[in-house]
Amino acid sequence: MIPKNFPPVVYAPCIEETESSSNARVRLRITRDGRSALLGYSALDRLHTCVGPDEPWMVLPTAQLHSLWESAPFDLIPSMLLCPIMNGPPAGEPLRRPRHVTS
Repeated sequence: MIPKNFPPVVYAPCIEETESSSNARVRLRITRDGRSALLGYSALDRLHTCVGPDEPWMVLPTAQLHSLWESAPFDLIPSMLLCPIMNGPPAGEPLRRPRHVTS
């Protein structure tokens, strides 16, 4: 069940760019405990901050999350996710510990 205070849309990283959102495939991540996670963001700038500005993405109304889950099952959508820019592995590969980057 989706919490009442969940944002109306979710910006989700995709595996590759497509011309049509109907062809988009979200990029799922595997958590350290083996669950699959959809990294959904409430704003595009947050997605860019966390996964980088070049990551393909799609916007999905929250009401359609169940349909997405039916085509690409995931165990959780972490909320209030804060993460550094990283090029993490696709689903099936464990997350790497982010490197600390200084400018």
